[in-house]
Amino acid sequence: MSPLKDYPIEMRPREKMIRLGSGALSDSELLAILIGTGSAAQSALELAQELLKEGGMRFLAQAGVEDLTDDFFGMGKAKACQIKAAVELGKRISASDLAGNPVVRTPQEAAKLVLGDMSHLDREQFRVMNLNTRNQVLAVDIVSIGSLTSSPVHPREVFKMPLKRSAASVILFHNHPSGDTKPSDADVEVTLRLKEAGRILGIEVLDHLIIGYNIFLSMKENGFF
Repeated sequence: MSPLKDYPIEMRPREKMIRLGSGALSDSELLAILIGTGSAAQSALELAQELLKEGGMRFLAQAGVEDLTDDFFGMGKAKACQIKAAVELGKRISASDLAGNPVVRTPQEAAKLVLGDMSHLDREQFRVMNLNTRNQVLAVDIVSIGSLTSSPVHPREVFKMPLKRSAASVILFHNHPSGDTKPSDADVEVTLRLKEAGRILGIEVLDHLIIGYNIFLSMKENGFF
């Protein structure tokens, strides 16, 4: 296999980024830049393609350093750490969107604030977004983390932080690690119970979003409550 320096210049990821910008690169080309150098057996681009075949960007988000170094020839700890550092920076950039109390008026605006993080979780997680009377985000709190398929929630835990923060309303989120956003019967039941609890407490439940892999479903928009 040829090293990247033997590729035509227009095919080399780093030179392509300089000429056209990072948005012009494919996932494997961006990953190849992080990897830097390949091995005698394969180029950095070929190693990047092999990594992505394992499960795409979601695999990179969920894999540990040991998963990368143990399962892929030519992937040393330094390269694995560079990849994990880049993934973590991406998550933190996404989380930084909450700075400055952004205003949320639509499910799309709410989903944008959590998709970058929740899309890649390998266990079901339940979160609550706290909003003030002007629909500004006060905070997003993790309520519970479950097994691979479930995350038990109780009204007491869901409304604990919204009460402390004097939230006027909340938006609920939980992810489906399978990627399927279709609500289960239990999802619908829990949502209706939490909406009623919120009514009693004076905190309106505006919506419940189910997060898949870079997609979401609004239970309100789809008529589930």
